[in-house]
Amino acid sequence: MKIVIPVNDNSIKTTVCMSFGRTPYFLVYNTDTKESIFIDNSAISSQGGAGIKAAQSVVDIGAEVLITPRCGEKAADVINAGRVKIYKTINDSIEDNIDAFINGQLSLLEEIHSGFHNHGGK
Repeated sequence: MKIVIPVNDNSIKTTVCMSFGRTPYFLVYNTDTKESIFIDNSAISSQGGAGIKAAQSVVDIGAEVLITPRCGEKAADVINAGRVKIYKTINDSIEDNIDAFINGQLSLLEEIHSGFHNHGGK
């Protein structure tokens, strides 16, 4: 299973990024092979619609799960249409969140916000 997490750097020791649409990288973790790869978020420099573009990237990656601290409404619509489940992070540790997901300890993200619309979301 492929899990995607927005992260601040391309290292397993980095932290979860608070801004889904403007995250610098996505960590793609394969629960079967335990392999981690990092993908640049091409939406980071978008003038608008970064969340939607980032969401489409998550779907295109073939993710089955997105683990993120928050997500905008339009991005969530794209992710849900791609049949990707969205879970809420428990803290900013990549390893803690992966372990919590594997152990069934993460909750589905239910607080979807209306989006930041060109405000950077920081």
